[in-house]
Amino acid sequence: MLYIDIDCHHGDGVEEAFLTTDRVMTVSFHKYGDFFPGTGSINDVGADAGKYYAVNYPLNSGADDLTMELAFKPVIKEIIDRFKPEAIQMQCGSDSLCGDKLGLFNISIRGHGECVKYVKSFGIPLVLIGGGGYSLRNVGRCWTYETSIALGHEIPNEIPEHEYSTYYYPANAIHVPVSNQENMNTRAELEATTKKVLENLKNVKATTVDYSYYHNGNPGRKDAAFLGYDYSEN
Repeated sequence: MLYIDIDCHHGDGVEEAFLTTDRVMTVSFHKYGDFFPGTGSINDVGADAGKYYAVNYPLNSGADDLTMELAFKPVIKEIIDRFKPEAIQMQCGSDSLCGDKLGLFNISIRGHGECVKYVKSFGIPLVLIGGGGYSLRNVGRCWTYETSIALGHEIPNEIPEHEYSTYYYPANAIHVPVSNQENMNTRAELEATTKKVLENLKNVKATTVDYSYYHNGNPGRKDAAFLGYDYSEN
């Protein structure tokens, strides 16, 4: 199983629960540094049998949609190609959105949803759960939009009148502009972090595959392909 966390805070609890096993891989994209809970360094990769099965992608303040796209997609693609999860649980904490009272990112609702859309595109059984989110109007906007992505159903941007409409005035819409917050993540830093994470992932393999058949001297690539693993890149 693969656990993905896009909350602004490090997914420390789930990571710790599975720190020493290779049966569950955890990956967290989060604000790192002088920010609660202060964990989630790129060098935190798990322990014992779970070494390299904990993935941390630390980010600086002001991460925006492009930052998340550059960080998220290549890492998730590599994880799915190598680990081959049979199921995914994704924690869609909305405190990584622009304007959150605790979070320090500048991600739009559409950009946040793009992460969900990308994970869904792999066709692997997926469970979406909520997480942090401390600006109520944006929590409602975000999870409504991401529910529509999960269902494959487009919804209008305008929010219809209801008993809580005053929460959403004056925009009265799901998608609202982000701020002019400075992005403290440079392209060079993102490329370096991604390179380091991808390098660590070379140590990962799919634990649902019976590798003993391959290592016991049986015919190689044909049988490996049958088991769902491509050895050609290793």
